[in-house]
Amino acid sequence: MLGLLIARQAGAQQVAGAPQTSIAADTVRKNVALGEVVVSASKGEESILQSPVTVEKLTARDLRLTPAPSFFDAIEHVKGVQLLTPSLGFKVINARGFTNTTNVRFAQLVDGIDNQAPHIGAPIGNVLGPGDLDISTVEIVPGTAAALYGLNAINGLANFSTRNPFTSGGLSVQQKTGVNHLRDASTRARPFSETSLRYARVLLPKLAFKVNGTYLRGYDWTATDQTELNPAGNATTGLLGADNPAHDPVNSYGNESSNRSALTLGGKSYAVARTGYDEQDVVDYRLQTIKADAALHYKVGARAELAYTYRVAVLDNVYQRANRFRLQDYRLQQHALQLTSPVVQVRAYATRENTGKSYNLRSAAENLDRSYKPDAVWNQDYTTAWNAATQAGQPVAQAHAAARTAADAGRLQPGTPEFGQRLRELQNINNWDRGAALRVQANLLHAEGQVNLGAVLRQDGRRGLPAAVDLLAGADHRTYVIEPDGNYFINPGKGRDPLGDNLTYSKTGGFVQAGARLLAGKVRLTATLRADKNDYFALRFNPRLTAGYSPTPRHNFRGSYQRGYRFPSLFEGFSNVNSGQVKRIGGLRVMSDGVFENSYLRASIDAFNAAVTAAVNANTSSAPAAQKRQQAIAQSQGLLRRTPYTYLQPEHISSWEVGYKAALGPGGRLLADVDFYYNAYRDFIAQVEASVPKTTNPDSAASYLSSRATQSRYRLWTNARSRVYTYGGSLGLRYELPQGFRAGASATSARLARTESGDGLEDGFNTPRWLYTMSLGNEDAYRGLGFGLSYRWQQRYYSQTFLVSGFVPAYRTLDAQLSYALPRPDLRFKLGATNVLNQYYVTYLGGPAVGGLYYLSVTVAVP
Repeated sequence: MLGLLIARQAGAQQVAGAPQTSIAADTVRKNVALGEVVVSASKGEESILQSPVTVEKLTARDLRLTPAPSFFDAIEHVKGVQLLTPSLGFKVINARGFTNTTNVRFAQLVDGIDNQAPHIGAPIGNVLGPGDLDISTVEIVPGTAAALYGLNAINGLANFSTRNPFTSGGLSVQQKTGVNHLRDASTRARPFSETSLRYARVLLPKLAFKVNGTYLRGYDWTATDQTELNPAGNATTGLLGADNPAHDPVNSYGNESSNRSALTLGGKSYAVARTGYDEQDVVDYRLQTIKADAALHYKVGARAELAYTYRVAVLDNVYQRANRFRLQDYRLQQHALQLTSPVVQVRAYATRENTGKSYNLRSAAENLDRSYKPDAVWNQDYTTAWNAATQAGQPVAQAHAAARTAADAGRLQPGTPEFGQRLRELQNINNWDRGAALRVQANLLHAEGQVNLGAVLRQDGRRGLPAAVDLLAGADHRTYVIEPDGNYFINPGKGRDPLGDNLTYSKTGGFVQAGARLLAGKVRLTATLRADKNDYFALRFNPRLTAGYSPTPRHNFRGSYQRGYRFPSLFEGFSNVNSGQVKRIGGLRVMSDGVFENSYLRASIDAFNAAVTAAVNANTSSAPAAQKRQQAIAQSQGLLRRTPYTYLQPEHISSWEVGYKAALGPGGRLLADVDFYYNAYRDFIAQVEASVPKTTNPDSAASYLSSRATQSRYRLWTNARSRVYTYGGSLGLRYELPQGFRAGASATSARLARTESGDGLEDGFNTPRWLYTMSLGNEDAYRGLGFGLSYRWQQRYYSQTFLVSGFVPAYRTLDAQLSYALPRPDLRFKLGATNVLNQYYVTYLGGPAVGGLYYLSVTVAVP
């Protein structure tokens, strides 16, 4: 990651709230694109115009112009970027398709340091990242970056560069106060507040420090989707809509497939679900984030610097994987030590994660039901009441309603002290078959080093490399350490106490990169080769080849080919979760040995059982119900399919990209950037649901799979069998108008193709085909008054998750801000709103509805 800190020191710019004089001259504004430097694309300083791959950058000026309440929210308007919103305090960055609410394919770095939560394998928004007062620039590389960064950067990466205390000192304070949930049917208007502080000082010529703190409070966006997930659950009996006894709304939990039973009533088979609870019944939507960091910087030499950074965060918000979770008293800590110079960079850091008092909303809901009355007792009460109702002459639909009322007698009611007490008890039971607690303690240990071999060799003029040749080399090692809790993680090592020994998971890798500039610098060629070795897999190689051609300094063509591997994350490889009578287990052989070989696909089991139910209900003979059922099983067993998948292998991508970037017109006022890409995936990592019949006799497998009680249900991590291809591109335009006005627009397209359909396994593409953005702004339109407008439109797309699948409606948002800056004192006011028209939308199915957030920000800086 050569040059990350060097560039940060050389090009650090003032954050939002800083004086405007640094770019007040129009002659500077119109040429700013020509001088912008990036480092993430090649691990070395280079002009953004001449980057060999697509790279997007947010500077301090961009952040001052944005209507977004934070720099992290502003990323949503960057060309080629898609953001999902599981929570007001938790947004997920992605590029070029295949995303979900836990995006392990996109890396997020702070000054080159990974800020993921170790057990999740991805960051929790920006809770372990910098605040607005300490951000300098943001660089985003959409597309594969695995050859340089390895790990999970096959969809891209974002690097947040912070302000160096040697060049940015003084005291800064920022207060944001706002409101959201206006005209929200699910709750009243709620206040929002964020207080931030930054203090930096040079103590000695070689010693400086900085401290940052942020305290955020608010009320999270709510998930209230009542769309029916099982509308045809009782179609063969004519019970549809509100009459369906297997009713399963999206954001209601405890009534999912694992909470249903097949009851024979009046000679017919009915699917009947437990009643369940709405999400709002089992979650506290109050949002809170407390985070702080401190850094000590020491100049080892004229161009070398040693820095130690400590970050800590405590948070409460909502998170989503396959289920939705309340993250409560969730704690993250990170220690980092970095040595940077033009020749050598060394970085070591440790991240500690403690899930605190977090819990699973679905498990909480279903165990609230089961804790007052087990399924077997509830089913018997339901059956007795249904028989009584029909014998009294009630129609079938009314009899089902009466049976539910009778079976629910004594059920805990939301809002009562008894309900609250039981919910708190379940939050502390670390077994999702009986409770809901999420209790994980995990650690990430990372060390890396990099040397600029070209600079080393050039120190001796007689033996040195030509100035036009660059040579870099680096190596890294990472180890995850999990303290097994006996529920979410165990240690699968043979002959070990699963609760006594920690689970470890390691990877070692390295790369070499050679580059050359030819024809007076007009042609630039780079070749990179990376090798990675994981504990459970053989050595893998990732090459990257890039070429750039600049016929003039303002016109730049680029092309690249690269491959990337993604090793399974901790959760994908080692999870061991009992969740609502479905066990989710990691796909490594050490975790799932024997399961794949003996299991049947859930999709085929569902089709089989639906056919059995239809046959039973269509059979009008006088034969006993048990005989009818056995006949139906024999007729339908051909629908069952054994699982064709097997143990996890690394995910692989091959990526081709071409692009053109130019600064056009007088002074380079118009910056144009266009890119096209084509990706080919192999062994795509995703999940499959399957069941193992509780019998060793294959001839009786169908009978066992016709009942939930006689099968073991699993959710398994594995690899897709089909080849998957994605392609697309983006076009971005930015025009520096006279008098400091700036206009921008972008269009992004992403598409999915497969060599075969019906695989049914690929993780959801979850990406719109078209996405457009437009912006207009000026920092100083009139005597310190500025404004910013941003518009974003996203096309309808198909969302595929294990919670729900379907189409996410198209949506458009308009963000706006007015600002006023005083140079003395250094004071800045910003009145802004995201989704200013307050048109509620969702970014993925099963997630919260996002409305308008209206805020006033006041920032003051004292040198």
